[in-house]
Amino acid sequence: MRVIAWVVEGTWPACVDAVRAHAPDGAEIVLLHVSGPDVPGLAHGAFAGLLGRGRSEPDPGPRLRDLGGRSAAELLRAAADRLGRPCVREERGGRVEREVVAAAEDAGLLVLARDGDRARLGPHSLGPAARFVVDHAPCPVLLVWPEAAPDLTTIPPPPPSPPRH
Repeated sequence: MRVIAWVVEGTWPACVDAVRAHAPDGAEIVLLHVSGPDVPGLAHGAFAGLLGRGRSEPDPGPRLRDLGGRSAAELLRAAADRLGRPCVREERGGRVEREVVAAAEDAGLLVLARDGDRARLGPHSLGPAARFVVDHAPCPVLLVWPEAAPDLTTIPPPPPSPPRH
């Protein structure tokens, strides 16, 4: 069985702990980090536009891409250390949600953490990328809270009942 843990800044410890608790012995564990193109692309665009006119400084896009790669490698190393068992570290780049779904193509389990509103239960506890992954994953998904789950009293109220005729 191949188990993938989507490693994201801020929520990765919960994913790694869930893998430790739920992945069967002998499973191939993949720690996955995906870097989106947003920050380096925005920096390059700003530089190439108004900020780049008449300046001799280098384009900041490639430097930010390098820094992001180093940060991803450090995050994967920390996750592997916490996991404490053999694993594969995989770095991908591109549209984050689509890369996670593609990586899960042959997986037996995908582990990810809630990344939205963590103060209350409900659909808003998933951000757009996590919602896409949950909706499109081609394998079973284990969705974990990055910290203790909110109290049941935080469940949104039910919708109003339709009027009776």
